Amino acid sequence: MHLSLKAGERVYINGAVVRVDRKVALELMNDATFLLEGHVLQAEEATTPLRQLYFAAQTILIAPAQAGPARALYARIEEGILAATTEPAIRDGLAAAHALVEAGRAFEALKLIRSLYPAEAAVLGPSTPLPDMPPAARIPPGALVAPGRSGPRRRPPLRARPAPSSDKA
Repeated sequence: MHLSLKAGERVYINGAVVRVDRKVALELMNDATFLLEGHVLQAEEATTPLRQLYFAAQTILIAPAQAGPARALYARIEEGILAATTEPAIRDGLAAAHALVEAGRAFEALKLIRSLYPAEAAVLGPSTPLPDMPPAARIPPGALVAPGRSGPRRRPPLRARPAPSSDKA
């Protein structure tokens, strides 16, 4: 996997926060879990049930020391969402995301959860209050904090690109 970062950008790799001081390309030579800074959601940005679920899944990925509590939180939030909606797209998406998290593929689960945001917005509507979720399913302030990032995002999300082929015919 080939990652290109600009000066000052961060990437979370296997629970470590890596910040670069200049433009750099990283090539991950083996299996590693990583999340680009542009995809990191802060706790205060987890304003809807699916964003709270995303935050819990993200914590599983980037903070291995908090993976146990994050998995329990993920399960509670998922249960609350399933109790509050009958929307087939959301329910099917949650089932698929759950399977990915259980299989240790949190990165793919994050992408899937992000893809459900429009369906959630359609259900909630622009001025509809959030559905009542059990208190245990809500993220308590400061319970899980994404490490190493504060303030607004400075740049759009980065894209990982495949490593160049070594086949030169």
